[in-house]
Amino acid sequence: MQYDCRIDGELLICKLIADRDLRAPIFCFSGMAPLAPVSGGTLQRSVGSYTEVALPDLAKGTMHEVQIKYQEGFKPANRAWMPLGPYLLVDGEIMTLPPTPSGRVQAPKKKRGPIDSLPVVPQPAHWHPRSDVITVDGFAFQDDALQAVEALANRQGKIFAGSFPVTLKVAEMPQDAYTLEITENGITLTANSYGGRFYAGVTLLSLLQQGPLPCGKISDKPRFGWRGQHLDTARHFYQPDTIFALLDLMAMLKLNRFHWHFADDEAFRIEIDSIPRLWQETALRGQGQALPGLFNGAPVEGGTYSKQDVRDIVDHAKQLNIEVLPEIEAPAHALAITTLYPETRDPDDTGSERSVQGYARNALNPAMPKTWEILEAIVYEIGQLFPFEHIHLGCDELPKDTWMNSPKAREFMAKNGLTTTHDLQGWTIAKLASFARARGLRPAAWEEASQGCQGGIGNDAILFSWTGQGPGIEAARAGYDVVMTPAQHVYLDMAHTDDPDDWGASWAAFVDLEDTINWNPVPNETLAERIIGVQGAFWSEFTTADTQIWPMLMPRMLGVSAMAWQETPPTPETLLALAGVYSLDDCGKLTLS
Repeated sequence: MQYDCRIDGELLICKLIADRDLRAPIFCFSGMAPLAPVSGGTLQRSVGSYTEVALPDLAKGTMHEVQIKYQEGFKPANRAWMPLGPYLLVDGEIMTLPPTPSGRVQAPKKKRGPIDSLPVVPQPAHWHPRSDVITVDGFAFQDDALQAVEALANRQGKIFAGSFPVTLKVAEMPQDAYTLEITENGITLTANSYGGRFYAGVTLLSLLQQGPLPCGKISDKPRFGWRGQHLDTARHFYQPDTIFALLDLMAMLKLNRFHWHFADDEAFRIEIDSIPRLWQETALRGQGQALPGLFNGAPVEGGTYSKQDVRDIVDHAKQLNIEVLPEIEAPAHALAITTLYPETRDPDDTGSERSVQGYARNALNPAMPKTWEILEAIVYEIGQLFPFEHIHLGCDELPKDTWMNSPKAREFMAKNGLTTTHDLQGWTIAKLASFARARGLRPAAWEEASQGCQGGIGNDAILFSWTGQGPGIEAARAGYDVVMTPAQHVYLDMAHTDDPDDWGASWAAFVDLEDTINWNPVPNETLAERIIGVQGAFWSEFTTADTQIWPMLMPRMLGVSAMAWQETPPTPETLLALAGVYSLDDCGKLTLS
């Protein structure tokens, strides 16, 4: 079977040449947003971006063309918008078609300029050099945090342990702060926390790979306590080893919060005892499964994380001074739940609302008892699995006018003085946050959780500002702690460039390395105490293999790291020069050139 597809303006032009006569084949594929045929076939089924197009009989050796178009104003920007996981279904038989060449085509490397500062990202707060340098074979130490750095180095095939002595001292310092005094006779490391000693070791590991150690004094501390990276494992199942490698990369860049997004419309990826159907029946997506091949790279694919996987990931992160924030999704982004448990929706709801991803009926109805039975069970069990004692409750992208045509929801709203969709969402997320709080968990949510006539989520929640910085500023003014994660700067699933041969999303912006540092996380200094961090995000709608993530993350994670750690951001020229110090091996592990 020959198959080829290309972008022509707003159209996807797909050509098929059958190697045998095919009777009434069905062309199946997914994409970045809802799609529909323009010519060459008729729409048979559509679930979000998953599309089935009924084709006429195909004669052997005859070319047939199908023209497809994105709906609702979406336009293809690059190869990532081509059909994902294409196949034909013929009399129940799956005929896999050649996939779109996936992943980012590596752009030519920019010329590495001179480095006027220490070859480390993020840059230390203060560096007082001396004129001399010292050649060492590694470091001699007795410390658990430095042992964790040694293990990190070993996983990268690097040397850290040796004979050059490191003396430890304790002093009053901010969390994760440290000083290093490097002389020809040894190193004095001063810190008062595991994190401070660990990050001092990471700095030494970075310097060791560059040649002789520069003598002098480094005084360093982070700007923000929350320095995060998010990963969406609901749209694509990443192997645990890939997550371990991502945690290693985060540690090298002094990031300390892993936001694990394992639940969404398309899947619930952790094996919990309380609702086994939820993960058992969404582990795989595709032909013959509860959910079709949404964002798949094959007719059927997926996976789940066992409780032991979770423990291993949490333990690995802990050694690297990283806390793991689990995220569930409520009340929207819940297609998996509403599909398996229709009792979470009002059967008399006549609303026609759809999510931005094109899903109908993907929001849980707070007037239905089953909704709370499921949500409270999930919060309780997930909270027990993650020792960070924080839980992210979701609360983004609720479709407009959700619940407005549900008699049960409208009756509930009338009794509680609620008028709009935002009001009921605010009431819902506040109740769920209160449940989490009562079980020792600090709630977190996306920026929309501040909406509603009753003030939104409350409960000392942390809000993540993603559509831009404006909602974060407003949330901070309302008394919320805020993590800045604006899509225009730190959504690392955005394409790097506008080149049609690039790879990635484009709805927010094209995000190059320079864009990650050309912004101020605290544009209003009067709210500085409320803006507690910076976090990068990676969504996986177009990711069909684990290896595709690395050239998307790097080198842009260097910018996330710099903005999260440094008081004064580097110039683009400095960061571009420092970017040349770092590379990734074939397994996705950070290495030091």
